[in-house]
Amino acid sequence: MPLPRCFDALKAAARQIGGIQIQNRGTVAGNLCNASPAADSVPPLLALDAEVELVSHAGKRRIPLADFIVGNRKTMRQPGEVLSQILVPNRLDNATSIFLKLGARRYLVISIVMVAVVIDKDAANHVCEARVSVGSCSTVARRFVELERALIGVPVASGMGALATADHLKALSPISDIRATAIYRRDAALHLVQRALDACAGSS
Repeated sequence: MPLPRCFDALKAAARQIGGIQIQNRGTVAGNLCNASPAADSVPPLLALDAEVELVSHAGKRRIPLADFIVGNRKTMRQPGEVLSQILVPNRLDNATSIFLKLGARRYLVISIVMVAVVIDKDAANHVCEARVSVGSCSTVARRFVELERALIGVPVASGMGALATADHLKALSPISDIRATAIYRRDAALHLVQRALDACAGSS
């Protein structure tokens, strides 16, 4: 069965994880449990308010994805638990979603910066729901609630991306490594957020 439109960002991210062999054998659950700061599936799922279900002999429990990953390669999963389901609320089924990734090449590369944006609009073509998530620029991927709030009520139109500013993303804590400097990552994150917002306007 086809996935709702709001999953377009997650599908785009899945196409860029590893190569064909990894895509055929790997799972989204595995990508989450690996808990890399550069895990491509995390920002799109964060933007969808996803939860994970953990199962063990002791029973089941659900945790918001935003709380499940707690650090680099660290999650809330306990010994003996298996991530059995990823649950996404259906209230944003018709929302537009965009995933953008910056890397040295398109495939088989660790992300320098990645961004997922979900925009839903009302009958008057104004933003009624906004979700913005950035990965590979902090120990864990982050949502940016202040920017999301600033977008509510804005017309869904070209130039919407200009509303995102460096101040909105000040909570990022990128590192410098062999792939990019912290300054470059921070600047690239802002540009990708702006591009993703404009892409949502163009796709609505």
